[in-house]
Amino acid sequence: MHTKKIKKLEDADLIAIGRRVIEMEADGVRGLLEHLNENFVRAVNLIYDCSGRLIITGLGKSGAIGRKLAATFTSTGTAAYFLHAAEGLHGDLGIVHRGDVAICLSKSGNTDELSFFVPVFHKLQVPVIAITANMDSVLARNSDIVLNIGIREEACPHNLAPTSSTTAMLALGDALAIALLEKHNFSREDFAFLHPAGTLGKRLLFRVDDLMEVDHRVGKVSADAKMKQAVLEMAEKRGICVVLSPKEKIVGVITTGDLNRLLERTENFSEIPVTEVMNPEPKTVNSGTLAYTAYKMLEEYRIVALPVTNENRELVGIIHLHDLMQAGLAG
Repeated sequence: MHTKKIKKLEDADLIAIGRRVIEMEADGVRGLLEHLNENFVRAVNLIYDCSGRLIITGLGKSGAIGRKLAATFTSTGTAAYFLHAAEGLHGDLGIVHRGDVAICLSKSGNTDELSFFVPVFHKLQVPVIAITANMDSVLARNSDIVLNIGIREEACPHNLAPTSSTTAMLALGDALAIALLEKHNFSREDFAFLHPAGTLGKRLLFRVDDLMEVDHRVGKVSADAKMKQAVLEMAEKRGICVVLSPKEKIVGVITTGDLNRLLERTENFSEIPVTEVMNPEPKTVNSGTLAYTAYKMLEEYRIVALPVTNENRELVGIIHLHDLMQAGLAG
């Protein structure tokens, strides 16, 4: 029975190995700059003009990169689908239709499964973009556009495990995705729309109108009211009371902080006019404002709620810090 020899490595050796791998992969990515030419432009325009979907395929480690790239394209505004090269030969090719564009990933360019794919793509009139390191390969010779990753040596000491090549494929695919993002004028709001459950999505999609308290859940009194009425409103309506003019415009706000300061002066506050206690210049936020903007205001001014007003400064609701935090907008 063969006994495996254990190679003794010092800590410094491990660090040196790590640095060598990173340097080789970084050099591989940097080398892409020399190969970026008019074919890259053609590939971007071909995908941009595509009336169907972008089909990305590969096998093994290249397939893993393809799956990640399909997710990146899709999340940045280019509809993409990953087709496993092996599964495609057993029925999954049915997802490919005329009007699609295909990207085939293979360092060698001679992967058998992809060699079978290309004629099918052509029969369906699906243009093929090859990403490969072998410009003389079957894949390169039969593709419409070839993007050369130019990798000759892997970071693996045996030059076997896909490392530098897959990193270069990933970087080149990301470059295509971001170029398309720019060409589509894909905005932060568009990104948020496709990521509604993410932090960015919540910050760019939620408006104060989506989370504010309205109608009978808003504490409010008229400007001629006494503090007894305001305190009752505050007790029932989450600790804030808006003081309104006869025309429903905000003239002030009373918070628990204002009430505490009043109690430090006197316990007989029931008949005190609200106008003597309120803050006559309260912070407010306009209807339609991003909820995250309101959250940052509350954080900056260290307050727990903001009146929401329309363009006429009329009260339409109250936005509370707790509700913003529950919606995942904190941080």
